[in-house]
Amino acid sequence: MAQKHDSSFFMRIAFFIGAAIITIASTFFSNRLAKDLANEEKKKMELWAEAIRLFAKEPTEGVEMDYALSLKVIEGNTNIPVVLIDNKGKIIDYKNLDLSKKDEAADLKKVADRIIHKKKFIEIKIDDKISNYVYYDDSKLLRKLTYFPFIQLLAMFIFLVVTLYAINTSKRAEQDRVWVGLSKETAHQLGTPISSLMAWVDLLKLKDVDEKLLDEISKDTQRLHTIAERFSKIGSKPEPTPQDLKPALENAVQYMRNRSSRKIAITAHIPSEEIRAYLNVPLFEWVIENLCKNAIDAMDATGKIDINVFPEGRHLIIDVTDTGKGIAKSNFKNVFKPGYTTKKRGWGLGLSLVKRIIEENHDGKIFVKASEIGKGTTFRIILKKAFLNT
Repeated sequence: MAQKHDSSFFMRIAFFIGAAIITIASTFFSNRLAKDLANEEKKKMELWAEAIRLFAKEPTEGVEMDYALSLKVIEGNTNIPVVLIDNKGKIIDYKNLDLSKKDEAADLKKVADRIIHKKKFIEIKIDDKISNYVYYDDSKLLRKLTYFPFIQLLAMFIFLVVTLYAINTSKRAEQDRVWVGLSKETAHQLGTPISSLMAWVDLLKLKDVDEKLLDEISKDTQRLHTIAERFSKIGSKPEPTPQDLKPALENAVQYMRNRSSRKIAITAHIPSEEIRAYLNVPLFEWVIENLCKNAIDAMDATGKIDINVFPEGRHLIIDVTDTGKGIAKSNFKNVFKPGYTTKKRGWGLGLSLVKRIIEENHDGKIFVKASEIGKGTTFRIILKKAFLNT
């Protein structure tokens, strides 16, 4: 199982590395493309500035051709925001600015100041004393290309999240199918010997056999029947019904008392009045038995288990506290994962089953409320309270 977890871990690392390489390469290419486009726009502005200079020159021989060419260049700029400023700071002309129609003059001043503040300009020398300045901004296309790497990173992040969710969901679904299949098969395999044992008990009753012995055999046979019934319910998710919590809890506690050392005290502290909760009784008893069994294993045959029940708003709280070895805080969530165990023997499935039964069959919650190494652990269960009119 550790090898399987390692393989899954390395696959995820490889996936992240691959995604990172693709993202970095794509971002680098986008930045390079944006830089090339910015250089092209700068060259266009230099040409545009030269056209403005030629257009502003005093008429000389051959200027008609220059006027036509300059005008064509000036009108050819359809996408780069540009502001033409004289040497006194006055706006002479502008082009490709998004201005508000309500107050165009005020908006022009605001937009022009923003472009001038970026200090991307070209000086136009009209003569020895007069200079104009062309201030320009990035085109919409260049701005979109500049933002594109960030959009790529966001898209890649969303892709990673969705992919990981899909992988985990698929893995969980596969685990669910294995759990359900194993549980159903276990219940089916137990069915035949249980029926046979019941028949043998009925036959022995007709013989001269000690009734106390037969009674104990009947109890164990019935217990096997209960276990098979529990396994058959895994995966079917029957609706819990309003039940008095006290009988179910006391029944599970008494069963564990009869099968544990006398040096281990198991005490249930339940309010005297009826407390109703939405329960699937056989599965709920299984939860309590599993928690008690884990506590017993953690106490080395000596200690105590206290089960405290109390209402809290619309919920019922059940705290199961033991005096065992305790759990490190870093493992509070790991204890519920399939395969996690600190024992030399066992599959590490008990607490995983407990969590599934509480969450999936009772719509409740279970977690490690508190634990201290060498002193003990408290598991907390939260269930929905059932009211008398429900």
